[in-house]
Amino acid sequence: MTRNAHKCRLYLITPPRIDLNAFEGALQAALEAGDVACVQLRLEGADDDALTEAALRLGPLVQSHGAAFLINDRPDLAAQTGADGAHIGQNDMSYAKARAIVGADRIIGVTCHNSRHLAMTAGEQGADYVAFGAFFPSPTKQSARRAEPEILNWWNALFEIPSVAIGGVLVENCAPLIQAGADFLAVSSGVWNHAKGPGEAVALFSRQMERANNNGRQS
Repeated sequence: MTRNAHKCRLYLITPPRIDLNAFEGALQAALEAGDVACVQLRLEGADDDALTEAALRLGPLVQSHGAAFLINDRPDLAAQTGADGAHIGQNDMSYAKARAIVGADRIIGVTCHNSRHLAMTAGEQGADYVAFGAFFPSPTKQSARRAEPEILNWWNALFEIPSVAIGGVLVENCAPLIQAGADFLAVSSGVWNHAKGPGEAVALFSRQMERANNNGRQS
C-alpha cells in the first residue's frame, strides 16, 4: 500500500462475524464493483482454525482482484496463510515483534487513534500505514477516542506514509475525510450493511472518491 497524492482508495474490513460461504459472494460483488485497494480480515471470537480457513479462502479471492489481503491482530497467521500483511492495534504487540514475524516484504499497518505521537512513532518504526479514528460512531467497533479530519490534513502535509481513516465511515459522510487527505477509507458496515448491497455501496464510494479526487484534495 503506497501513497498516491491525487487519489483516495477503499479499504474494506470484514464484518466481525461471517458465514464464510455466504460472505464469499458478497466479497466478490464488492471487489467487482469498484476500486478496492485492501481487505482486512477482522473476525471477533474466531479460533485459529476458523481464522485460517477464512484466510485461505478469502485471501486468494482478494488478491486475484489486485487488492492486498491483511489479517487483523495476527501477524503469525498472515505469514502462515500467504496474506499480504497484518494490522496491529496499540494493545496487540509491538511493531518490531510484528515485523519480525511477517518479514520485511509484507504490510504492517498500525492503529494510532487520534494521536499524533502514536502516528509519528509508528512511522519512525517503519509502519506501512497509520490508521486514524474513529471519525464517526460505528456499530462495528466502539471507540472512546474521536478523531477530527484535521489530523489527516496535518499528516498528509508532513509525511509520506499513507493514512487510513476509520470509524463509522459511510457514503454519506466520507467526503470531508477524502478532502482532508485520507489515502484510504476503511469501511465495514458502510458496505456490508448497505441497503442496496455491498456492490452498490462500493460503486457509490468509488463515485464519491472520484468526485473528490477530481475536485482536488487538500495537501
